[in-house]
Amino acid sequence: MAEQAAVGRAGRLVIRNVGLMLSGDLARPILDADTVVAEEGRIVAVGKAKDLDTGDAATVIDAHGTALCPGLIDSHVHPVFGDWTPRQNQLGWIDSFLNGGVTTMVSAGEVHLPGRPRDIVGLKALAITAQRAFAGFRPGGVKVLAGAPVLEQGMVENDFKELSEAGVTLLGEVGLGGVKAGEEAHRMVAWARKYGIQSTIHTGGPSIPGSGLIDRDVVMAADADVIGHINGGHTALPLDQIRDLCADTTRAIEIVHNGNEKAALHALRVAAEIGQLPRVILGTDSPAGSGVQPLGILRMIAMLSALGDIPAEQAICFATGNTAKLRRLDAGLIAEGRAADFVFLDRAQHTAGRTLLDSIRLGDLPGIGMVVIDGLVRCGRSRNTPPATAVPEVVGG
Repeated sequence: MAEQAAVGRAGRLVIRNVGLMLSGDLARPILDADTVVAEEGRIVAVGKAKDLDTGDAATVIDAHGTALCPGLIDSHVHPVFGDWTPRQNQLGWIDSFLNGGVTTMVSAGEVHLPGRPRDIVGLKALAITAQRAFAGFRPGGVKVLAGAPVLEQGMVENDFKELSEAGVTLLGEVGLGGVKAGEEAHRMVAWARKYGIQSTIHTGGPSIPGSGLIDRDVVMAADADVIGHINGGHTALPLDQIRDLCADTTRAIEIVHNGNEKAALHALRVAAEIGQLPRVILGTDSPAGSGVQPLGILRMIAMLSALGDIPAEQAICFATGNTAKLRRLDAGLIAEGRAADFVFLDRAQHTAGRTLLDSIRLGDLPGIGMVVIDGLVRCGRSRNTPPATAVPEVVGG
């Protein structure tokens, strides 16, 4: 099992000689900047080195001309306890995602726990336990936002009030439990929203025993905050229903790795046609029956850029700034005041792409040279991506 990330003060961090500054902001995905300064895990300045105070740094990283990107956010994971997934009986899966550039994960429900309780007392206890456990345990430094109860019949408004007061901020996928009817789901989603709990709904055919078909009408009636795996997890809805969910709602359009790729591209194209790309966010929907995908978010970025005709710098925003804004996170953007979570990227060795962005547009994965979370270096050259052509280096501190 992955070790708990070392606890320490980040101090003052200076990142210099950045060749390409990827902001994570869809409105301005590339910044005219080469330097970032962070203090105690938060960004305090972004710009040109000549214009910034870069002195007295506890840590100095020379990017050596590589790209700097906000840490990637996986909007849809299914953790259980620690860095172990019983679904695949695999240890260290979260640490592997760190090596895929993921610095934040959002739970869509701890549904793979063997014997998962389905009574109301038990499901609330599980959610609170998961929230507490991952608040105190960060494998490799990755932030896992967990404690997402799955709705069951018989829940009342006070249950959501109690969950909120206990620190729960998420609902697991609506439809994975006993609540599958649109009207019933709508009532509970509204209670959750009243108490500041964000909701996600399962979309498409059943994925695990106990789940069922959640079609367009149920999704629209429930009105959850996030249309979970709009491209199916795994089985997608008909394309006309996916179009309706994009065009006739205002909720987040979540596209996942463990779904239907044709449906993913369809959802992306519809979102682009109707001017709703800011609603597109990415997840892996893992661990699941198809396994663990440490590079799943990078693969989604490359696929959507290469096959969906989206500039690579915009596709990266789907997994950073878009998700941060829609999930109400303080990461995901390279901007003052945001968490100092970064991924250093460069084109993979021997890619046909002339630049990092060219290589992603061709469908190649980038190489990761370093990952920083809360201003602390968490890993160097990734053990999972293809080797980057150039890598950053800690040169001071």
